[in-house]
Amino acid sequence: MTTRREREQQVVVEGRVVADFGRDFLVETKDRRQIVCTRKGRKQDAACGDFVEVRLTGSAQGSIERVGTRRNILYRSDQWKEKTLAANVDQAIILLAPRPAYSEAFLNLSLVACEAAGIPAIIVLNKSDLPEHAPALATLEPWSKVGYSVVSMSAKFDPAPLLPFLEGKITLLVGQSGMGKSKTVNALVMNEVARVGEISAALGIGTHTTTSSRLYRMDRDTAIVDTPGFQSFGLFHLTEAQIAEAIPEFRPFLGQCKFNDCSHLSEPGCAVIAAAGRGEISAERLSFFQVLIEQHRELHDQHPDWKR
Repeated sequence: MTTRREREQQVVVEGRVVADFGRDFLVETKDRRQIVCTRKGRKQDAACGDFVEVRLTGSAQGSIERVGTRRNILYRSDQWKEKTLAANVDQAIILLAPRPAYSEAFLNLSLVACEAAGIPAIIVLNKSDLPEHAPALATLEPWSKVGYSVVSMSAKFDPAPLLPFLEGKITLLVGQSGMGKSKTVNALVMNEVARVGEISAALGIGTHTTTSSRLYRMDRDTAIVDTPGFQSFGLFHLTEAQIAEAIPEFRPFLGQCKFNDCSHLSEPGCAVIAAAGRGEISAERLSFFQVLIEQHRELHDQHPDWKR
């Protein structure tokens, strides 16, 4: 005769990871029950947004047995470690603000990471109530010209301009500290934030909420994945070719250079450099790429044995 605990451990349920705490995960089942899970063995390969199979070990505890196939995953990395942000999202919002002034480098690196992961990105400039907003919005024109949607809104007073872009999608929210990310999440899903906070506290995991990615639902088909604020977006995991491919205006010219292994730095017959000379690629974007590649090489030369 089996015990109740043994019967529970025979039950496998499907769900989605809605929070990633590094060693522990919060999984939501189809009936919106939430289960605190560990990953079986030493694997830590689950991420917020993953579809998983969980073997129950108690009424609100379980072990992740299998991680489903992903359609995309976004993470950042430096020469020491990588940090997974989320998987299986429909798009990403890069949240900026005029005060404190947004970092152009952070914006560029975030966009490259999204493009490399196959995740469409939207640029959102928050704090439209501030006098610095209009000049800051004008500085985003170069990204608008290459095809990125640029949205202006105020999370504090009026997040409505953002809503049409979110409907029916799972959206990853990325931003530096101070851009108003918490206010944006609260404005969009305040009730859900409170609900998840209560559940986290009840399950004894509330202390992790500021350092993990969390999925909050707006309705059945719409959700926001909030990520921790950070100041830099490392791309150490990408190759030089992947970085070039992740800059949209480079793509028509890739493969047309004189040399097959052209790095687009100073080689003769480079189609990308020639396009910049004709004004088809902005000098600023080419310069950003070239500086990034030089920094990338320097870091990899310092850490030749680094592997994903």
